[in-house]
Amino acid sequence: MAKYFNTTGVCRPSEHYMVSLDGRLAEIRRMIDRKYYFSINRGRQYGKTTTLAALKHFLRADFIVASLDFQFLSQADFASDRTFSAAFARRFALALRCVPEAEGKALDRIKKYGDEGCGISALFEELSEFCASAPKPVVLLIDEVDSASNNQVFLDFLALLRGYYLQREEFPTFQSVILAGVYDIYDINDIRNLKQKVRPDSEHRHNSPWNIAAAFDVNMDLETEGIAGMLAEYEADYHTGMDVGQMAGLLYEETCGYPFLVSRLCQLMDERIPGNGEFPDRETVWSREGLLAAEKILLMEKNTLFDSLINKLTDYPKLRELLYSMLFLGERVVFNSHNDFIQLASMFGFVKNVNGAIQVANRIFETVLYNLFLSEEEVSDRTFSVAAADRNQFIQNGSLNMELLLEKFVVHWGDLYHSADEKFIEENGRKFFLLYLKPVINGVGNYYIEARTRDRGRTDVIVDYRGRQYIIEIKIWRGEEYNRRGEAQLVSYLESYHAQKGYLLSFNFNKNKVPGVKEISWDGKVIFEAMV
Repeated sequence: MAKYFNTTGVCRPSEHYMVSLDGRLAEIRRMIDRKYYFSINRGRQYGKTTTLAALKHFLRADFIVASLDFQFLSQADFASDRTFSAAFARRFALALRCVPEAEGKALDRIKKYGDEGCGISALFEELSEFCASAPKPVVLLIDEVDSASNNQVFLDFLALLRGYYLQREEFPTFQSVILAGVYDIYDINDIRNLKQKVRPDSEHRHNSPWNIAAAFDVNMDLETEGIAGMLAEYEADYHTGMDVGQMAGLLYEETCGYPFLVSRLCQLMDERIPGNGEFPDRETVWSREGLLAAEKILLMEKNTLFDSLINKLTDYPKLRELLYSMLFLGERVVFNSHNDFIQLASMFGFVKNVNGAIQVANRIFETVLYNLFLSEEEVSDRTFSVAAADRNQFIQNGSLNMELLLEKFVVHWGDLYHSADEKFIEENGRKFFLLYLKPVINGVGNYYIEARTRDRGRTDVIVDYRGRQYIIEIKIWRGEEYNRRGEAQLVSYLESYHAQKGYLLSFNFNKNKVPGVKEISWDGKVIFEAMV
């Protein structure tokens, strides 16, 4: 059977196109050699389960690996330490059923505990006996621990892991224990209690039974080089003629290496887009234009990753406020790992630390958030409705007339918000321009915000429409000198995008301003300026 791009469940090299995990596995192996216990905490669909599956095979020559998944334990299994111990014993024995080195009296007794039940202390005594008699060091992997966390029986389980870890010279135990999930076990109670703003056990952070865990700093993003390796394998099968290095760079640029997003975009380019419209075959798809077409489909579809992102904003209103202020108000939020909501957003994979400040993790997440926040105002906002009514005049011969769009925006802004005060404009200007832009390009073009230029004073919007890019700088008017600096910055930015024309939209609070549009030349570039 031919390989394919997979976005559901475990990825396997024999079946799927995937990035090589060898480097990642080697880093984890070094932690195991040092007898570390640790957690792999990453956002949803970040490759945790795939990593554990690959790790099991990577280690089996030198270790006995017991790989468990707590999804197979029911709520009833956590009702008491006896029911949990029996369920754990059954899953442990099942995980080792095809490992001849694991066979012996100790495993037989563990199997018996699975049938008859036992207390959790007795279970650990037998696990210690198993580790002592095993011919190789034993590594315990547990996936989906989120389903067990915040449960007293599970905390007792962690406490016993900790106890045996600290006294391993006297009581043999696992070489290494790895827990995988979205939440950090160390902080799980505090994080979940943010919903209710209550902390029933204020001391639990300091007394966590998982405070023995080593920091897990292994990078699980898909890097450009790794993506290129995956695409090279695909190219060897299909001979599309793609520029593998360029395509890998574009995929990373859009996703920052978020595994699901990379795989889903590739999956769409391979399966959904060929044979449609301007992409009659695979050869035409694997291009920048094909990637943008895939991104449009991705942004419009309903999937579990986007649902998780949006649901977290409902669950944690403070997180929503944080992201909104970053996106629309240009607030610079300093990264602080002790801030609950920054930690939460980072844990879910929604934000990252860039030079000491937080940013939304990738362009796709950022666009999902912009679309969400804007959609909540589309129905009632007049800016959106007037743009939707004028949409056809801005599309001429299949191209977007950005000059006319900005000219009409100046007129409509004057009609709708001429009496607005400075605070209103500063907080809502860029949002209202995006509301004006969105119905015009919707379904055909994409837009994203250039994070490195976004602050309270300015932001750059990059619009892709039918293969052409429009670079629009939106800024607050701070006088002629500041405006000249903005023009120079835009020209520099045009150079990096190899573009000849750029657009400058200024929100001016001066009562004596003269709204309108003009066109200027600067170092061989053209700047179309609009002022409201």
